[in-house]
Amino acid sequence: MSLSDQQKQRYLRNTILPEISESGQEKLLRARVLIVGAGGLGSPALLYLAAAGVGNIGVIDDDVVELSNLQRQIIHNEKNLGQKKVASAATKISLLNSDVKLEIFSQRATRESLRKISANYDFILDCTDNFPTRFIINEICHQQKKPLIFAAVKGFLGQVSVFKSYENKNPCYACFNPNIVDETFSLPLSEKGILGSVAGAIGALQATTTIKEILTIEESLVGKILVSDFLKNEFRKVGLKKNSNCVICSV
Repeated sequence: MSLSDQQKQRYLRNTILPEISESGQEKLLRARVLIVGAGGLGSPALLYLAAAGVGNIGVIDDDVVELSNLQRQIIHNEKNLGQKKVASAATKISLLNSDVKLEIFSQRATRESLRKISANYDFILDCTDNFPTRFIINEICHQQKKPLIFAAVKGFLGQVSVFKSYENKNPCYACFNPNIVDETFSLPLSEKGILGSVAGAIGALQATTTIKEILTIEESLVGKILVSDFLKNEFRKVGLKKNSNCVICSV
């Protein structure tokens, strides 16, 4: 494919970057990305990926928009209260970029549903807010050999990493966090505080990381995790190692 005149104008600020150029933009338009979660992380990730011209995006989420979501889930607004999050997100993306083919899945990301849905995508974004689903996403990505672009936020803290445990003896998410929990596990509300702008910053970073992975440019976060403390203004990369006893990627 080649860019139309309208696309050349729309993506000009992308294509004048030598790391992207028109050939890279064409690659973005062909890319297939699945976002699991349309909340605090999924909102900015989805908006920035769509704006950048990632041409095929799937979003899976079974929740509806609640008033407490609006503090951080910027793709939704007061008119969307009570509406399915994926439907709310789809409306915004259709107004933002008609190049994007958006597929929505108003269902829970279970092991069965995610295995089926993710088979049609090349990159998977973990934008969830609960540990059971994170472990399921990690397991499916390892089995299907899909790059997992992971992010998490809590309070003023954020984390971003890329897991490709299916190649080069790289770690998976369970190597980093071996405390696998089942679907009955949930943190108490008192431990779920998040500053909305922190979720926005980390979700945007997750989108940037995804674009870099699609284009295979510069340093990857495979085998590393970027830890951001916005309260203390401390940012660092920490190396991750494969766990030879990992129940997911070492069997």
